Amino acid sequence: MTTRAVGEQRTRTRPARRAALGAGLLGALAVLALFVVLSVCVGSVSLSPSVLLDVLAHYDPTNGDHLIIGTMRVPRTVVGLVAGAALGLSGAVMQGLARNPLADPGILGVNAGASLTMVLGISAFGVTAFSGYVWFGFAGAAAAGLLVHRIGSFGRDGATPVKLALAGAATSAALGSLTTAILLTDTEAFDEFRFWQVGSLANRELAVVAQALPFLAVGAAAALVCGRLLNILSLGGDVARSLGVNLAVAQGIAALAVVALCGAATAIAGPIAFVGLAVPHAARVLTGPDHRWILPYSMVLAPALLLAADVLGRVVAPPGEVQVGVVTAVVGAPVLVSLVRRRKVAAV
Repeated sequence: MTTRAVGEQRTRTRPARRAALGAGLLGALAVLALFVVLSVCVGSVSLSPSVLLDVLAHYDPTNGDHLIIGTMRVPRTVVGLVAGAALGLSGAVMQGLARNPLADPGILGVNAGASLTMVLGISAFGVTAFSGYVWFGFAGAAAAGLLVHRIGSFGRDGATPVKLALAGAATSAALGSLTTAILLTDTEAFDEFRFWQVGSLANRELAVVAQALPFLAVGAAAALVCGRLLNILSLGGDVARSLGVNLAVAQGIAALAVVALCGAATAIAGPIAFVGLAVPHAARVLTGPDHRWILPYSMVLAPALLLAADVLGRVVAPPGEVQVGVVTAVVGAPVLVSLVRRRKVAAV
């Protein structure tokens, strides 16, 4: 086959592939919409979709079913959508930055940083309202992520994936030790903190989401801009430099996206395992190595997975509930081990 024929074949294939990926993304959105409806309707009090339509048509605050949807189910679902999208995007960016499909956003120490500052807010400053100590969590997540990036940037080669991983592990261990020390000496802080630590979408107010929304918007914008940069970075630092990419700027944008998104999601919903780790891996299986598609797929699939886990936690042990962080850890860990055992995981 001549070079011209190959070029013509690629020209015909690209629009078809884009159309297929676009159709797949629409299908993922349809699945997400299904889990949104289930999240609003399923629980200790099951409601039919007709009640949801009735609420949308004319909300009645004196109606018990309407009150359940408006004050409990809708905020819970919105938190799941926002936190899931943030975890999916941050995981995809982190895996692209580290060139490892099994990299975890927690590798930057954001969970450990959020935990420490939230405990300090509860213990030292007497903050008890969730809308108050969520800011401590976000500040700690951002500070820890920036600290890890700074430590990993030392040396002639800059912030390499291996150095970032080592810096993140060391920082997480140090901050985790401090958090444990405070909790062991303050039972009130422990009682308040343990409900957040397990990871949950319940008992979260829309006001908390609104407070974190600017940071989520900045992080999402930075992440979606990173698609082409991550494609270039996947070729290696030398190739990226030869293509005119400023590695420090590109890595800084990616790190900002991870810190803002994962930090805000962790502060809102607590440290939820597996979602940011596995969803980008699944998106990569569906889309291939192009981060311009991996990122939007992860942004849609992650909240679908999170809402599905939350719905499962509501029905698995009635009349009680299993927190979503427990469900994602229990269900996700064996699935991830199976994926790793069944196929060789190559670098991104």
